[in-house]
Amino acid sequence: MADEDIVINDSVTKFDADSAGKVAISASHGAVYAGYLAARARVRGVILHDAGVGKDAAGTSSLSYLDDLRIAGATVTGSSARIGDGADMAANGIISHVNSTASRAGCAPGQTAMACARIMQSAPGIEGEAEAYAEARFEILATDGGLRVIGCDSTSLVRAEDEGHIVVTASHGEVLKEAPTWGNRPDVLAAIFNDAGSRTPSRLPDLDTRGIAGATVSTESARIGDARSTYEDGVISHVNKTARGHGAVPGMTCRAFVDLMLGA
Repeated sequence: MADEDIVINDSVTKFDADSAGKVAISASHGAVYAGYLAARARVRGVILHDAGVGKDAAGTSSLSYLDDLRIAGATVTGSSARIGDGADMAANGIISHVNSTASRAGCAPGQTAMACARIMQSAPGIEGEAEAYAEARFEILATDGGLRVIGCDSTSLVRAEDEGHIVVTASHGEVLKEAPTWGNRPDVLAAIFNDAGSRTPSRLPDLDTRGIAGATVSTESARIGDARSTYEDGVISHVNKTARGHGAVPGMTCRAFVDLMLGA
């Protein structure tokens, strides 16, 4: 195989039919939902971002999931490359963790992302099928006044019907390099993300341009890729100007942030 068989993208939501059998460097976090999307695309191997590893090592939790399907998996260290930027991961990423399938092929921590991806081309490839991922989107609560709080394990699961409501996501708080805005997603009342270890989550000022209150929870407080953990365990690490105008501050719990926004 040649480097043309290495797919580089900003998110695991960007796979297409041509990705099957190839190795991917994909700048999503390394939690299980990202691994599921890679497996659904039937890639041979995938390199993700460890998102600072975080609570319960959620930033690398896809690796054992991928092992069960014989897909080579690895993550790059958060300090080596930007999450949400596949080109930066390919150019600068340094491997932090590998699964057993990748290790048997010759991958190891300390390798560059591209070197690891080339080695993954000799991995066996998927065995079996990726079972449907349960409860990736769910209702957290609904108020008597009609406001709803929706949990989304991925920002890609936000729907048009969420306009005016609150979305609690488990995605990282960075805009994608090739899609650097909230785009055609609805004007929700508020949106919460995981900071993935970033000190300046770029999603938040972008949401200000739409008048959307934005916040991140610390990756050490909540499992990235798990919206229920975002809501139940998360502690707010960053807020944007819109959220601050409603009284939100870092250090409050995600539950308190949601209650504040429901009162707004």
